[in-house]
Amino acid sequence: MLKELNLRSSELNSSITSIYFGGGSPSLMRAPALAAFLEVLSRFEWAADIEITVEVNPDDVTAAYLSELKSLGVNRLSVGIQSFHQKDLILMNRAHDSTQALNALELIAAQFENFSLDLIYGMPQSTPEEWHANVQRALSFNPPHISAYALTVEEKTTLHHWVEKAKVILLDESAVEAQYHYLVAILEEKGFDNYEFSNFGKPNFYSKNNTNYWLGGAYVGIGPSAHSYDGAKIRSWNVSNNPSYLKSMTEGILPMTSERLKKNDRFNEYIMTGLRTQWGVSLDRIRSDWGDRYAVYLEKQAEKHLTNHQLFWDGDQLKISKSARFLTDGLAADFFLIDF
Repeated sequence: MLKELNLRSSELNSSITSIYFGGGSPSLMRAPALAAFLEVLSRFEWAADIEITVEVNPDDVTAAYLSELKSLGVNRLSVGIQSFHQKDLILMNRAHDSTQALNALELIAAQFENFSLDLIYGMPQSTPEEWHANVQRALSFNPPHISAYALTVEEKTTLHHWVEKAKVILLDESAVEAQYHYLVAILEEKGFDNYEFSNFGKPNFYSKNNTNYWLGGAYVGIGPSAHSYDGAKIRSWNVSNNPSYLKSMTEGILPMTSERLKKNDRFNEYIMTGLRTQWGVSLDRIRSDWGDRYAVYLEKQAEKHLTNHQLFWDGDQLKISKSARFLTDGLAADFFLIDF
């Protein structure tokens, strides 16, 4: 990965605003390995307020490890809590237990002002009281950022097998939606902004890394299966197979596939990401980047959703109303174009 980073240094041609160690379990890398990446990146221009994040698993967290991260300049952590209930962690096959989750957050809150924790809602057979307890326990650590995702059942997993065999009964969608709306209500009451469908941050604590994705900024992804985007038209991704990645890098060949996004693809991505955020999608930007036909199309497609109050105009920004947030992905899909 260090070799790839050096080979792709020409892509780092603007001030770096975010460095993110994520995907898999980066907290398995000890401080010297992280330091090696930061050493290479230090040759480039960094923004004065650069955000350097490391994803950590609760079972990897120790006070000494956190101190090492701080000494390297890491100023943000993202910790995969998922749940404080042991039965949920077992169901998700998580390596940590509920005690480790609590201990990790105590240590993190003592050393880091800027940290985020992940929660999963819609757990099978979970009660509203259990979900409320999860949210309240998370808030007790005073995190400035929380990410929350609905449970997804991936194929070829133990959970998928149990669901197919009816050993585990999934919640119906109305119960999942109720958990989401409780989360939105309590976090907004506590001063969080629901700045992206699944993400809640207090002012000045939004994730710079993820916000860059949602606003269509450029990024460089290093490592197997990592994706990159030039901020305009070219998207690329590395091979996901580890041996293939290693073989290519040994030969000094970037294991990358690229595609040039078509006009409609870029429009669809802008709609998909924009409607998920508090900023919505801009009619003026659509008119300038795609043309009047696309702006007229957006206004026409929006009409029925404006009538039923699922969408609204805020100046030239089309946004999703609070009551319809849980329907975000479906609403966005209603604007997608194939041929135009």
